[in-house]
Amino acid sequence: MILALLLACLPLTTILLGPKLLFYVGGTFGYYLKKKTAGRRAHILELTVADEKAFLAKGGDRRGGSDEWENVEAHAVVTAQNGEKGDEQWDGIVGFFHPFCNAGGGGERVLWAAIRATQKRWPKARCVVYTGDHDMDKAAILARVKSRFNIHLHPPTVTFLYLTTRSWVLASSWPHFTLLGQSFGSLVLAWDAFSLLVPDIFVDTMGYAFALAFSKILFQDVPTGAYVHYPTISTDMLSSLDPGSATGNQGVNAGRGTGLKGAGKKLYWHIFALFYSWVGASIDAVMTNSTWTLEHIRSLWDDWRRELGKWKPIVLYPPVAVEELEKEVEVSEASEKVRENILLYIAQFRPEKNHKLILTAFAEFMSTKSAATKGARLILVGSVRDDGDSKRVYELRLLANELKIRDCVEFHLDASWPEILDWLRKASVGVNGMWNEHFGIGVVEYQAAGLISVVHNSGGPKRDIVTPFHGEPTGFHATTATEFAEGFEQALALEDKLAMRLRARESAKRFTEGEFAKGWISQMENLVRLRQLVSA
Repeated sequence: MILALLLACLPLTTILLGPKLLFYVGGTFGYYLKKKTAGRRAHILELTVADEKAFLAKGGDRRGGSDEWENVEAHAVVTAQNGEKGDEQWDGIVGFFHPFCNAGGGGERVLWAAIRATQKRWPKARCVVYTGDHDMDKAAILARVKSRFNIHLHPPTVTFLYLTTRSWVLASSWPHFTLLGQSFGSLVLAWDAFSLLVPDIFVDTMGYAFALAFSKILFQDVPTGAYVHYPTISTDMLSSLDPGSATGNQGVNAGRGTGLKGAGKKLYWHIFALFYSWVGASIDAVMTNSTWTLEHIRSLWDDWRRELGKWKPIVLYPPVAVEELEKEVEVSEASEKVRENILLYIAQFRPEKNHKLILTAFAEFMSTKSAATKGARLILVGSVRDDGDSKRVYELRLLANELKIRDCVEFHLDASWPEILDWLRKASVGVNGMWNEHFGIGVVEYQAAGLISVVHNSGGPKRDIVTPFHGEPTGFHATTATEFAEGFEQALALEDKLAMRLRARESAKRFTEGEFAKGWISQMENLVRLRQLVSA
């Protein structure tokens, strides 16, 4: 509790005592943590060497059997100075802060693809994942990574360190002041991580910007990187509180900025946005997953980052198994005979994914009894993280029953990658119902598999993914249940579905795993060089 009190006082301490004293005190604690974890660091390095020998003795393949390594390797050679691989021998520790690493969503695909690219670029580097998944050991987690994402990691250089304070960042732990509570909880969680091991480079791949700022306070010599899936708070969120604004009917807090309570919420969110801008300015390398995310991050962080001389945030599209989908899912005249009137929604069962909107829209579509509704089914595929998600699925089943569409709606929980591929082969339409989806990996998977997308008219799906290709559409946009129902009708009633499927597939080639790996390596090279400079 003493630690929690100290962390809670950080913002006030910064204002009253100034940054110099803050960094001095933080550096003292940082020195203590480095001394405390030195033994575990040595043990991890020794264990990696032993595991590497055992792995190779058993005939293990370090390349992981992936053809795309050739592209990554070529990029590593090109970016190194003087035509050499330069810092390929760097053997430091990269700490990946991802407390929910076993969740199985798009954010986790980014984590594992980032680790795979890091392993290839720096074979001697150690990748440490800070996770709260105590029910899974290393072998089980890596096996799920392989089955869910078809990503083959090199086991000897991956280490998992288990956090005991993950509950501090759960929304359920903070029924009031959730944004502030979870951000404060990320500080507790970061202290937990650093108490286990202080890395040479600290990377957050979940969106805990406050944890990265805390790292800078404790360890000024540890470069930090962030892969931002969505801003913790955005200008859209702030404007959504006003019922008269363009976004006043969107999101879980739509129109809640009225009255005394609403005024208090507005003030709280604006103050939080100021602190969020401050912590974002401290991060060395910032990667965002879409144009939408980049614009919101820059609107909040750019002014302070320019003052500190930080690198500009960039868009690095998340890795999608585009090449694999092209191999596994045929898109041709012959495959059209296999396609069914299936609408497929791949998304975790979280509230913001708005499954209720899609169920309501599907019921409205089915009520038209048009030719397109004949044999139509809605397939909901997604991972379930906890009891809250399980309860949500139960409520969605009840809703399907109330809407009288139970017989044509199916739920498939925690599906494996082979199962997802089967649905992508059979489905005709891909659906996404989330307002301001930060990117939408599932939507890219739809396109790569030749599905016709019907997505929310906002965020990444609108700005980056379901966009015209050579001047022709690759899908449909919608906002309301009625518009989605109309989109389902248009997609299933198309006379030449194959032409749109082929356009969508070509458009999806912008989001390959190889492109992500090259972009990730470029940013990591900057962090490695920064680490070498401060260590010199």
